[in-house]
Amino acid sequence: MKKLLILLLLISVNAFAQGKKIPFKVLIEEVKGDLNKDGLADLVKLTQDTLDDTAPYRLQVFFAQPNGKWKLVVSSDQVIAPQFPNGKDGLHSEASFDNITIKNNVLSIHNQLIRGDFVHKFRYQNGNFELIGFTQVGANGLGVMFKNDFNLSTGVRHYKEERYDTNEVTLNKTEKKLIRPLPKLQTFVPFEKDF
Repeated sequence: MKKLLILLLLISVNAFAQGKKIPFKVLIEEVKGDLNKDGLADLVKLTQDTLDDTAPYRLQVFFAQPNGKWKLVVSSDQVIAPQFPNGKDGLHSEASFDNITIKNNVLSIHNQLIRGDFVHKFRYQNGNFELIGFTQVGANGLGVMFKNDFNLSTGVRHYKEERYDTNEVTLNKTEKKLIRPLPKLQTFVPFEKDF
């Protein structure tokens, strides 16, 4: 009888443990590169919570330590839009995650659109990962391509529209708009604010 009770107890504990959700379990991408200019390859991990109805992403940045260990320095569940913002019975996000790159100490998050793509660029400075650049390239479906390139560090924004059937430039402007303080990765939500 004792063996039967122990067996039933073990089965119920195991069933409870298996029913417990572990968020952000699915690894989407890992990228290494020096982000804090110390000569060590840091680590960026992107995971997804596929059990959640919206399938959100979590971006984590770990600085490499001289002893070979990793130190978590920033984590964000909102810097990349969830795959299903209205739930799995709704539509996909208009912007779908493409990839992450590290080049020249800059962390770039690339997303695809139906007719184009966009990139947010973050640099580790002033003790935070700050948004220093935004580039978007696309088309309106009516014969016009556009490019929006905003250097948030300098405040210079270039915007150009061009017809892809005639190559005629229909709009080409440069403006300056300083944004201070620069948005930080841990609180940044794409397209929440119009820059």
